[in-house]
Amino acid sequence: MRDAAPQTTYLADYTPFGWLVESVDLHFALAPHATRVRSTIRFVPDRTAPKQEFFLHGEGLDLISARVDGAPVTPDVKPDGLTCVVPETPFTWEAEVEIDPASNTALEGLYQSNGMYCTQCEAEGFRKITFYPDRPDVMSIFTVTIEGPHPVLLSNGNPVETGENHAKWHDPWPKPAYLFALVAGDLVAHTDSFTTKSGRDVTLNLYVRPGDEGKCAFGMQALKASMRWDEKVYGREYDLDLFNIVAVDDFNMGAMENKGLNIFNSSAVLASPETSTDMNFERIEAIIAHEYFHNWTGNRITCRDWFQLCLKEGLTVFRDSQFTSDLRSAPVKRIGDVIELRARQFPEDQGPLAHPVRPESFQEINNFYTATVYEKGAEVIRMLKTVVDDDAYYRALDLYFDRHDGQACTIEDWLKVFEDTTGRDLSQFKRWYSQAGTPHLSVTEDWQDGKLTLTFRQHTPPSKATPNPQPHVIPIAVGLISPNGDEVAQTRLLEMTEPEQSFVFDGLGARPVASILRDFSAPVILEHDLSGADRAHLLAHDTDPFNRWEAGRTLARDSLIAMITDGAEPDPGYLRGLHAVITDSSSDPAFRALMLGLPGDNDLATTLHKSGVTPDPDAIYTAREAMRDAQAATLEDDLLQLYQANLVTDSYEPNADQSGKRSLANGILSLMARRDRGTQAAAQYDAATNMTQQLSALGILIHAGQGDEKLKAFETQWHHDRLVMDKWFGLQVSAASPDDAVGVAEKLTQHPDFNWKNPNRFRAVFGSLAAHHAGFHHASGKGYALLADWLIRLDPLNPQTTARMCSAFQTWRRYDKDRQAMIGTQLDRILATEGLSRDTTEMLTRIRHA
Repeated sequence: MRDAAPQTTYLADYTPFGWLVESVDLHFALAPHATRVRSTIRFVPDRTAPKQEFFLHGEGLDLISARVDGAPVTPDVKPDGLTCVVPETPFTWEAEVEIDPASNTALEGLYQSNGMYCTQCEAEGFRKITFYPDRPDVMSIFTVTIEGPHPVLLSNGNPVETGENHAKWHDPWPKPAYLFALVAGDLVAHTDSFTTKSGRDVTLNLYVRPGDEGKCAFGMQALKASMRWDEKVYGREYDLDLFNIVAVDDFNMGAMENKGLNIFNSSAVLASPETSTDMNFERIEAIIAHEYFHNWTGNRITCRDWFQLCLKEGLTVFRDSQFTSDLRSAPVKRIGDVIELRARQFPEDQGPLAHPVRPESFQEINNFYTATVYEKGAEVIRMLKTVVDDDAYYRALDLYFDRHDGQACTIEDWLKVFEDTTGRDLSQFKRWYSQAGTPHLSVTEDWQDGKLTLTFRQHTPPSKATPNPQPHVIPIAVGLISPNGDEVAQTRLLEMTEPEQSFVFDGLGARPVASILRDFSAPVILEHDLSGADRAHLLAHDTDPFNRWEAGRTLARDSLIAMITDGAEPDPGYLRGLHAVITDSSSDPAFRALMLGLPGDNDLATTLHKSGVTPDPDAIYTAREAMRDAQAATLEDDLLQLYQANLVTDSYEPNADQSGKRSLANGILSLMARRDRGTQAAAQYDAATNMTQQLSALGILIHAGQGDEKLKAFETQWHHDRLVMDKWFGLQVSAASPDDAVGVAEKLTQHPDFNWKNPNRFRAVFGSLAAHHAGFHHASGKGYALLADWLIRLDPLNPQTTARMCSAFQTWRRYDKDRQAMIGTQLDRILATEGLSRDTTEMLTRIRHA
């Protein structure tokens, strides 16, 4: 267990390491409880760095011996590392340590998963393997020898020697320790190949446990598509002879981009039509692309320190979003990204966990793998591309790769290549990296004599992280729709730099409806006082798919808020507009499926809270259910035809066309169940030939109170498949009624297949409970108590997963005093736990004292 005493690290205190590392040679003798690691490291003093004590990170290591230039030394070993007297000239450091992978339940460093050895070293896991300067700006060439009784022994780079119980690997590309990887076990390879545009033949392997071979084809297809796309769009080729992926069941994150040896959570790489949904396929495609794209944006060019994490993650998230947009539907992908941003990042930016895209300080870096760093970081890259234009963006990226290949860089390095490419001063744009909070962008209109003046005002609420925010550069994409539905002004990009600015559109024959923030051109909260009629006009006629969706979403939100606060009926104007969109067979089915969606519970709670109304989770749930009933009634005469028209009977393909149709058909099926009590859903379940149809039907039946029989049948059918059973666990909680959700979750924790030490299974139950707004916030407080019980239990074993689950409590201050008191009691109970990890301590302290 780590020392939980908070120690804050500051960006301003950055100091380069005092030595360069010329080479690293590691030797592993694997044993479950007594793995021996021998390291031979060549250090050269860095005369440009400040003089400092020689310090190597290390945690939980049993030091057997240490030598400097062959002579035994006795370092001063501390809980977080060691110090030692070393020569002022180049020297060779040798050490032997013993570690216990089988007991490593934190899943950081070297650990075991179902008998397989694997590693996770980002951010600070390598220090649990051997003593080393475990920081991203220390880059070196690694040679790794592995000995152990396992048929597959893998590490980074290319194989040098292979033999029985022995393998040696060499990675010619310098890398920081967080990119080190090792895998050993009884694995089966799904093998393919790829030829780069310059003619390099690359062997591709996807290693899985025996029995999972049938779930590899799509992952390999996605990898090859990613390699082709990166060559075509960014001009980036792969640089080794071998690319390996390994699927691991016990993994805290989705995947890890270790050089040449990507390690994936099984759920993020294994797929088949029978066991995976369309959403699983799209997620796998995106994650494989993301990790592959890191080869250049993260590996070849890495971050100088962990404050620069957004440099690799924000850029790579943006690149994987581009990839998905190109392979699937760009408008649907954009809408999905914004839904995710508003659901995860906006609450973070507006609550106690707010921090800039590049933080100024941290206590535990694992707590900053956040939606702000990833998703908002990607939005900042998108804005930068918008501001400088596409051509300048790609020229700047070419310069970035040429100038900084093999380096550990900063946000300043990143922005400098754009300044040098375009001649622009980006110092104000840099505020997107340094200021926390979501800017509010308000707009007022003035219409006179054929001239429309739009006046914008920007304001970012102050926070503890940014007490005095300054104006941002905000790109605002605007179009104009005439009263007859024509687009009288195509998209025009306005660049706002002041607290208040006006822009004029003239030569107009009649007052248009302004379509503002097209394609969500900036991650802001837009305050535009349009009438319901104007929003309905945009819903019917806007040529920008995002803003057309946004108009419908806003109409639905406004109606729901009125239902919650005033007891109003569902807005007939919204329902008429919805009917027109959903029954328009010329429109993309995936887009129509998104139009069926309603603002989420958290979205509505946030809206209420901002307007000064204390959100009532039960009232929100009731209003959304009533709106669903109203949707079903509005579309009643069309439901069967819509369902049949979009029911895919062809052989299953996880492509955009089929996925969109299945998404719409399942959305319609959920409305049909409100009229037929699940009769059609039961028929779909029985006839399902793929997991998308089967799981959707099962969730609909559970919600309709008709799912008991099918739940048992599903468990019987899939009890042998761990990833499908994760779905079975999660679905029962998410589809339960508010009164039943906590009880269902608690009952599932007693199920013999509830392996709470496995992050996927734990998240399946408790992630689903935390996402069930009315269930988790049940007035009894039992949801808070149940989650607290299990966080206290999990924290000693897996601090990372525990800390990330604590975000379920981050919005607690917006609820009524009774709920606040109950949550406060649970937060205090967890914080009072003896030996609480620093990961969880930092998260809960920030939440509790907001």
